[in-house]
Amino acid sequence: MGEVGWVLSLGFLVLLVLGMPIAFALGVTAVAALWVADIDLVVLAQRMIAGTQTFSLLAVPCFILAGELMQVGGLSKRLVGVARAFVRHLTGGLGMVTVLSATFFAAISGSAPATTAAIGGLMIPEMEKSGYRRDFSAALATAAGPIGQMIPPSIPMIIWGVLAEESISRLFLAGILPGILIAAGLMGVCYVAARRAGLQRESRRSTARELASAIYDGRWALGAPVLILGGIYGGIFTPTEAAAVGVVYGLVVGLLFYRELRLSDLPGIVIRSMRTSAMVLFIIAAASAFGWLVAIEQLPEQAAALLLRVSDNPVVILLMVNLLLLLIGAVMDNIAAMILLGGVLTSLGAEIGMDPTQLGALVVINFAIGMATPPFGYALFVGAAVSKLGVEAVSKALWPFLLVEIGVLMLVTFVPDVTLAIPRWFLG
Repeated sequence: MGEVGWVLSLGFLVLLVLGMPIAFALGVTAVAALWVADIDLVVLAQRMIAGTQTFSLLAVPCFILAGELMQVGGLSKRLVGVARAFVRHLTGGLGMVTVLSATFFAAISGSAPATTAAIGGLMIPEMEKSGYRRDFSAALATAAGPIGQMIPPSIPMIIWGVLAEESISRLFLAGILPGILIAAGLMGVCYVAARRAGLQRESRRSTARELASAIYDGRWALGAPVLILGGIYGGIFTPTEAAAVGVVYGLVVGLLFYRELRLSDLPGIVIRSMRTSAMVLFIIAAASAFGWLVAIEQLPEQAAALLLRVSDNPVVILLMVNLLLLLIGAVMDNIAAMILLGGVLTSLGAEIGMDPTQLGALVVINFAIGMATPPFGYALFVGAAVSKLGVEAVSKALWPFLLVEIGVLMLVTFVPDVTLAIPRWFLG
């Protein structure tokens, strides 16, 4: 590895340890590497601009805005009502309502922190009133958040599709079964925990009339994923266009049908969405310049060769990759991590013969779980803030849920059909 390679690797790590924000650490390291390589610094601006000039990236701010509109507009509350009608009578039913609501909301938001915030804010107080410990409730909402990045539409799936030049539609479909499996596993933990704690069932089973009433009340909320995903896979619009359709749908439903969204709410919603979008796209821009230098230095190929020297057994390599991604996902923004590691991971995937769609799902699911993993997972901080508990208290209660998610991750890693069966069924 040459001088530029050492500057890129060690310089970035040092700045991260010093606490510099990731986007600035990437930019400063790229400037230093350009200076060492005697390349005109104007290249930095060129690569940053080029990194954001991709049509598919328009979906990111649109899905962020759509999620905000649907949360404020009352759609998340209706989804909770539908989930409650289906599972409230079961042992651990209220915990299952939290998981099922998060799964429904995942088909709207595409974000782990947004899912934790929307569902946790509604369900943590309700669970506590029914006898659940607050740390358990907060941990459940935190662990359910990553489903938002698996069930389509998923913002990280869009980012990976752009980076790896893979079909975003196939990646969306690849996340469905893992998301459902994690939801089922989390619901199982709720059942066991409720039985051990001796918690009473919340109420009787819903009648057919009550189920129909809940579905009717939540019909516009349930219609959002049907419209978005049906439009994509029906060939009516692309994932990027679907994001814009989601914005219009959330606006119309919140203003005209549920009438919980007021015109006075819109400036705040737009500002919050712009702030989140700006952070995401600034990271992408800075990481694009950094990634261009990494590619020139052939660091991905060198890293892949290093791992392959440790072992040529695909099972060992995949276990090492999973461990690496989980650790990185727990301490680093997943979008920046995907951009930085994209070249290494695609090179490794090609070397061991892994299907690119399975590889993309593996990467996104690893980083999704990292969002809920101590010490720095974003969803973990959101869960702690919503529950008004410390991160340490929530972390201690998280482990049963994380074990379930890691178990599903192993299935994704070693059973290709978990991620490939649905894409093959729909798209061939």
